[in-house]
Amino acid sequence: MYSKQEQAIFSHKRYAVIEGATKSGKTVACLSWIIEQALRGKSGQMFWWVAPVYPQARIAFRRLKRGFDRSLYTANESELTVNLINGTTISFKSGEKPDNLYGEDVYAVVIDEATRLREESWHAIRSTMTATRGPIRIIGNVKGRKNWAYVLARKAESGERDWHYAKLTAYDASEAGVIDVDEISEARSMLPEHVFKELYLAEPSEDGGNPFGQQAIMNCISPMSNEPPTIFGIDLAKSVDWTVIIGLDANGYVCVFDRFQMAWEETVQRIRTLVGNNSAVIDSTGVGDPIVEKLQRDLPNVEGFKFSASSKQMLMEGLSLAIQTQAVRYPDNEIVNELSSFAFEYTKTGVRYSAPSGLHDDCVMALALAIQGINNVAGVGIW
Repeated sequence: MYSKQEQAIFSHKRYAVIEGATKSGKTVACLSWIIEQALRGKSGQMFWWVAPVYPQARIAFRRLKRGFDRSLYTANESELTVNLINGTTISFKSGEKPDNLYGEDVYAVVIDEATRLREESWHAIRSTMTATRGPIRIIGNVKGRKNWAYVLARKAESGERDWHYAKLTAYDASEAGVIDVDEISEARSMLPEHVFKELYLAEPSEDGGNPFGQQAIMNCISPMSNEPPTIFGIDLAKSVDWTVIIGLDANGYVCVFDRFQMAWEETVQRIRTLVGNNSAVIDSTGVGDPIVEKLQRDLPNVEGFKFSASSKQMLMEGLSLAIQTQAVRYPDNEIVNELSSFAFEYTKTGVRYSAPSGLHDDCVMALALAIQGINNVAGVGIW
């Protein structure tokens, strides 16, 4: 454990908020802290590790088991509990259902990935500490400024009594030999600025998790172009979603916009009519694969694009760059609405991009596919 990491977690103050970069060592340090708290406790006392969802709690549980002396505890895999030789218990919990967190007297708590935890869960956790007056550690990546963890971080940072604040960046971890500085530089070159700052510098975005930037989105609004299309991006409807067709002219302006819900045969015919001999990049994931194959029999310049976690991240990075450099222009319609509500979320495996629950991202995907197509078409460049 490096010095800044230890200072961040092992404060004598009751409450500590640690805003940390990915892989900066906040989880390892807090596992050490919760073990120390439990070893100092008395038989029958309960200590908690609370994560936003069950799989994240399980990850922390397994990390503790790997790094802790096996002679000092027994573990229950199904309950995600660790029982120490002094009779105390560390329980790894999910914050998905706040009502399940009420009722227990808890003597110390770590709240992991706090920016993704429901505020109601924080309320429940705090209530469990009332009788014990136990310490709390609140850790995680930052994610915008519109969440309860951000508010508490500012409370701690202001120096309020009994609150401690710390920030661990990727460069802190690099200086300690935990992360290769070249890896940080590579991430900076690949990720949108907002994402990089939150993931690696622990600097919250003004845009609350939007990868494009609200002002940058507004800066790209322009009337529909009357020039002919050079490239199309097409996102095919799934379930209750929409099929969206976006055409860009040679200067990166939207000149074709079509959004509809139709049977597959009608969808195929409309794409044939609009695209013609132009180049098009079409979502070929799942049900899109046979549609793309059918279109490729008649349209020579159609290319399929399969969505995966990594390919979607690449696609969003390209769109983010185009928006931030004003290399793409679009009308003020559903495109702007979807871009404005679109968000990124940090996971244990990387960055996940999606529309909030109940909203659509079909326009975002179609525009991103069109940008991808521009990079693939010789002689057409908005970069």
